[in-house]
Amino acid sequence: MNKKTLFVMCAAVAGLCGCQSSKVRISGRFVGSEARTIYLEEVSPLRQTIVDSTMLSDDGNYRFQLKEVSGMPSLYNVIYNGEYIPLLLAGGDRVEVNAVGSLVRNYTVKGSEESELLRRFYQAFVIGAQRLDEIAQQFAAAENASEERQQELMKQYTDEYFRIRREQLRFIVENPASLAAVYALYQRLPGDVYLFNGDSDVVYYRQVAEAVEQKYPESPYVQSLLSEVARMDARIDLSSKITEMSYPDLEMTDMFGKKIRLSSLAGKVILLDFWSAELGTSNALNADLKEIYARYADKGFEVYQVAIDTSKPLWITSVQEQQLPWASVTDLRGRASSSLALYNVQQLPANFLIDRDGSIVAKNLYGKSLESKLAELIR
Repeated sequence: MNKKTLFVMCAAVAGLCGCQSSKVRISGRFVGSEARTIYLEEVSPLRQTIVDSTMLSDDGNYRFQLKEVSGMPSLYNVIYNGEYIPLLLAGGDRVEVNAVGSLVRNYTVKGSEESELLRRFYQAFVIGAQRLDEIAQQFAAAENASEERQQELMKQYTDEYFRIRREQLRFIVENPASLAAVYALYQRLPGDVYLFNGDSDVVYYRQVAEAVEQKYPESPYVQSLLSEVARMDARIDLSSKITEMSYPDLEMTDMFGKKIRLSSLAGKVILLDFWSAELGTSNALNADLKEIYARYADKGFEVYQVAIDTSKPLWITSVQEQQLPWASVTDLRGRASSSLALYNVQQLPANFLIDRDGSIVAKNLYGKSLESKLAELIR
């Protein structure tokens, strides 16, 4: 058997075995910035590590080459001029990433189907998140603006938030077996708020976990997803055990930095109210509640109002402008607030009425319905 025949046979066997190169090459051209250094970062479920760096050539070209890369797609970031481009790379990939001007807004990817899927999600998400940040900054600067202008900005913020969520949810549902969907589930909005973190979102985590486990059973991201699903299931189970005979205690901070416990109001009739200054949908309800509070406060009625917000200036401004007279508190974690899970709150606004004995006797009462129940409890 000659050497040529042996080589052909070995190549055929390698093909039948599904063997492939463990090397990855990333190259391309970035134009439009004075920065010269470009970094490559590996991202695992537990840590992020810079694995290589290089300098752009005079005409903006660069190249990375990795060895011994798993055939299972893993997450990497190309970092340039303070901006990140996420890539999902597997052994054998030859990827080309180019950009002109704004890196994140304009980059293109060739040579990796998973990375191209990720680009579709990531660019739309970043543009939306930047828009949210711009609106929040406008609101903070509009301290002396009319209430109409502030309401307009709140509505813009709310509309943009739900637009982003709808678009990204559509992406996840359409691509559940892609690791790009895993990446999408864990993205955060300005203020460090997860886009998908409510208990009702567990269905999407489970859908992606099952699809990815089937496609990439050995992926380290699968175990992280399954653990997250287990945690969310446990949280839902715990919150479902809240009975009409007791309530979980909360301890949150008011605008002056003072920590206030819900249980500090024990012995009174308490309205535990969840709202959001950022959503701007509770101002009319707060106005009605102020009138009810004025009539019943000296008879043993108290309000413990939890703001599901992430912007402290926005929350404080809203409390001060509305002159809310009760305990107004927050943990500034937005939708990631543990209080939502404890009380199984799925949407805002929401409230729970607690009698003098500490029993939850009613939920989501407003206006005349709330006042009627208070008249029954406070005699």
